Amino acid sequence: MARTKKVFICSNCGTTSPKWVGKCHSCGEWNTYVEEIITRPSGSGGKWQAGIEKVRGPVPTLLPDIKVGNTSRMETSDAELDRVLGGGVVGGSLVLIGGQPGIGKSTLLLQVAIQAGVKVLYVSGEESEEQIKMRASRIGPDTDRCYIYTETNVEQIIQQAKQLQPQLIVIDSIQTVFSSQLDSVPGSVSQVRESAYLLQRFAKASNIPVVIIGHITKDGNIAGPKLLEHTVDAVLQFEGDRNYIYRLLRSTKNRFGATNEIGIYEMHANGLREVSNPSELLLTQKEEDLSGSAVAATLEGRRPMLIETQALVSTAVYGTPQRSATGFDLRRLSMLLAVLEKRGGFPFAQNDVFLNMAGGLKVDDPAIDLAIVSALISSLEDIAVPSNYCFAAEVGLSGEIRAVNQIEQRIQEAGRLGFEKIFISKFNTKGLDLQQYGIEIVTLGKIETLYRKLFEEF
Repeated sequence: MARTKKVFICSNCGTTSPKWVGKCHSCGEWNTYVEEIITRPSGSGGKWQAGIEKVRGPVPTLLPDIKVGNTSRMETSDAELDRVLGGGVVGGSLVLIGGQPGIGKSTLLLQVAIQAGVKVLYVSGEESEEQIKMRASRIGPDTDRCYIYTETNVEQIIQQAKQLQPQLIVIDSIQTVFSSQLDSVPGSVSQVRESAYLLQRFAKASNIPVVIIGHITKDGNIAGPKLLEHTVDAVLQFEGDRNYIYRLLRSTKNRFGATNEIGIYEMHANGLREVSNPSELLLTQKEEDLSGSAVAATLEGRRPMLIETQALVSTAVYGTPQRSATGFDLRRLSMLLAVLEKRGGFPFAQNDVFLNMAGGLKVDDPAIDLAIVSALISSLEDIAVPSNYCFAAEVGLSGEIRAVNQIEQRIQEAGRLGFEKIFISKFNTKGLDLQQYGIEIVTLGKIETLYRKLFEEF
């Protein structure tokens, strides 16, 4: 006879409690405990205790005796996804991809399943076979190596995977999968945790990589317990503004590669197109130079990109100045305006200021500060910054131009795209050969120097 037990589980960290509490004693979050029913076989305590002596697992091994071989990676024919994962999908790994509804997670993985060129098992608990077929017909030609399986029982999914022996498994999504060993509903904390554990154990035992899709909450975090993100080997965030065509695949955790790597896609009616050279797409093509625009040399992971910053400074009509930033931290914009007001003497206090990152991207690289400052001064003075100038430096509270990391990659990217001048910090020139890049490098120390070198010649 099965015994039924009610427990309260924290939806943030997975901690259990016999009663509801307002604040989780483990993670400190408020109002995260939800009630769930757990059924356990009766009399399991004695059997579990007796079964310990019968377990025959692996034995401990001395560290010098462990043989290290090359980690096998499978290329997915998607260069952006392979870059974010560190060169391809590692055999036996568990990868979690999260993102907003409608951003293109299912489209991305179905596209990978069709074009990977290997045997793929695509499991969907949200769509029927006909719906997947309609979407697949828009993405590309049919393939005889992609198997569609509409099932939500994780035990059945693992059983079919053992029989089919695919080289890649896609689960869409982890919130729809459930284990028959638990009585709670699919998507609950215990079901998500148990399903992820079973899939991880199968992936490690069979050396078959598993990619799962996860829903996100209104706060932008992946739904389910935090234990889910600790269980998987890699966590990827698929993000972007649905009003723009660009999508970013960002790595926030990767046990087999670098974090903060990004892949860029362009959304079309027939699927996602890889953007191999994002700098050319993120730079606005203008017929003439306009004020309030400057180009910044940023870095996402190890990938240099040039992005256009746009600023608009106008008189505050209603007396209270407005501050608005799209794709940039509003508090940092306020800090830069205070520096310009205090150190440079520019009257921004009585002006409305609007800032925008071209292409709908969100940038948090400190090296973009100098470009933003140049765009703000350009709009205030109504003097255009030449379109063949770019900037890569951080601005400090004292008005100093500070050095940034990996300046060589930024300079090389600017020179490759045909820019004639790049403005950097004078503290970035240590060990740097200014003559080898084919682009004029202008060094700066303070904000006053920027204005003199950039605008006084006009």
